[in-house]
Amino acid sequence: MRRLLLLMCLLFAVPALGAGLLDNRPSATLGAINNSRDFLPVSEAFKLNLIQSTPENIKLRFVPTDGYYLYQHRFAFKAEPADVALGPVQLPPGEPKHDEYFGDVQVYHGIVDVDVPRPANDPRAFTLVVTYQGCADKGLCYPPETVRLNIEGTPVADAATPGAPTASWSWRELAIFFLAGLGLTFTPCVLPMLPILSGVVLRGQVGGWRGFSLSLAYVLPMAACFALLGALMGMFGAQLNLQARLQSAWVLVPFAMFFAVFALAMFGVFELKLPRALSNRLDYVANNTQGGSLWGAAVLGVVSSLLVSPCVSAPLAGALLYISASGDALGGGLKLLVLGLGMGTPLVIVATGGAAWLPKSGPWLVTVKNAIGVLLLGLAIGLLSRVLPGPATLLLVGFLAAGVSLFLGTLEFIDKSPRQRLAQLVGLFLLVYALMCWYGALSGQGDPLKPGPGQTPSATQGSAAQPASQWLTVSTPAQLDAALAQAKAAGQPLLLDWYADWCISCKVIEHEVLNNPRVLDLLKGYQLVRFDITASNPEQRALLDRYQLFGPPALMFFDKKGSEISDQRVIGEINAQDFAERVVKANDQI
Repeated sequence: MRRLLLLMCLLFAVPALGAGLLDNRPSATLGAINNSRDFLPVSEAFKLNLIQSTPENIKLRFVPTDGYYLYQHRFAFKAEPADVALGPVQLPPGEPKHDEYFGDVQVYHGIVDVDVPRPANDPRAFTLVVTYQGCADKGLCYPPETVRLNIEGTPVADAATPGAPTASWSWRELAIFFLAGLGLTFTPCVLPMLPILSGVVLRGQVGGWRGFSLSLAYVLPMAACFALLGALMGMFGAQLNLQARLQSAWVLVPFAMFFAVFALAMFGVFELKLPRALSNRLDYVANNTQGGSLWGAAVLGVVSSLLVSPCVSAPLAGALLYISASGDALGGGLKLLVLGLGMGTPLVIVATGGAAWLPKSGPWLVTVKNAIGVLLLGLAIGLLSRVLPGPATLLLVGFLAAGVSLFLGTLEFIDKSPRQRLAQLVGLFLLVYALMCWYGALSGQGDPLKPGPGQTPSATQGSAAQPASQWLTVSTPAQLDAALAQAKAAGQPLLLDWYADWCISCKVIEHEVLNNPRVLDLLKGYQLVRFDITASNPEQRALLDRYQLFGPPALMFFDKKGSEISDQRVIGEINAQDFAERVVKANDQI
């Protein structure tokens, strides 16, 4: 029955890969104008974290939520009592903006790190009073917000008053990470370790308080290793801007090969192990650690985190990328801590309730391995889709669907049980889908959701030929600055389109949005500039940081004076109707 359920999941997973993993396309409504009920409370719109406090300096991190920004000139810092003299605060450069109320100002749309110098030779504890103000791109302006942070007299890693903004995590997120860790425990490479580790750690002392304490001594150090990794990523990952830097073919292709190798290991082509030298060293530590003691259990917990990590590195990498975007060391550490606790929970259950609670091995584990292998191959194709043409991606999707179909026995004409016939029917559907993908690829199509015949490439190119000639394509910051200066000198509004060949959503916007007749009519009089960031070199990535962008697609409006109309900025994919509304609103402001 488990196999049947997993096969049904594959029926929906493979087409879904085309919509999610393969296409990587956001919702068509992303960037659309929302109504007032979508505005966040000030504590959620602008998160304040006390990153570090040393005898010389206090490091603060402000994290505006996407679609919100902070005013540079509205920051204020003072100490209570007033005789604690703070040093001058140097704020990082912001993004120029013409504000309706404040005039020409500097604002921050992304993460802002602020260093507040502490008074020299003054070890007293004090309260740091922080004032800031921000707005939403959609037009809502928040009143000035004041937060008091308790600064200890000795260096501390983090301190805040009960009413201060919390780190960027929630109990719901922690619960999701815990469940994810629990699910990772039952993957084929981790589940067989449970009875082995329980035998080494517990040495037959199953049940009762002793079994609970030993298993907890094993689980906590293992989870602490994951927490340390999460904290480091939360502290430094956001500064690396991984979302933009990981779009290079030099990164995507090796990662795709990495996932493909893992998939082959799941299919049993070979056994994936750590290097012999490292494996022998870890085995020596484990074998020479005294079992049945709390200290021994703790050492085994640290060692097992090194043994298990290679097995779960694929989902772990995704979690780390998610954490890196938060800019929060505490939240990142907590999220991976509960991930590790989730992985260790089954061992605690076994230790206290007995081995009878442990799921038995069986043929269903092979089915789970095969399903994970298919998903890993889908993820590999999803990464390659960012550097391959659409038809090539569609061919790979077809091969994946056909492979799953053959595995289900679609072409085996022998007597089968009712369950096998149902699997064969699912396989037949996947085979038809694969044939449609191949036909669509040979016809020039590239959308896994619409693999069949559609509008021919020549028709698409013909409709785009005329407006494409109006676009000025640039690829360096100097070229972009020259285009902006030229439009400003001519008193002409400008539309800036951030584009890359590996960005599928960029191509959707190019053909379905920017070539829409209504949009073309509304854009008359605009200077149309396309910044091609396909190379993703350091110079281009620095420009992304300058405009507080993680990567394409993005559309930015500039008025006749050369100032961005930031409340109409579009990040991500948007449909033609919603973008036309943005153009109308931008036209009212130029």
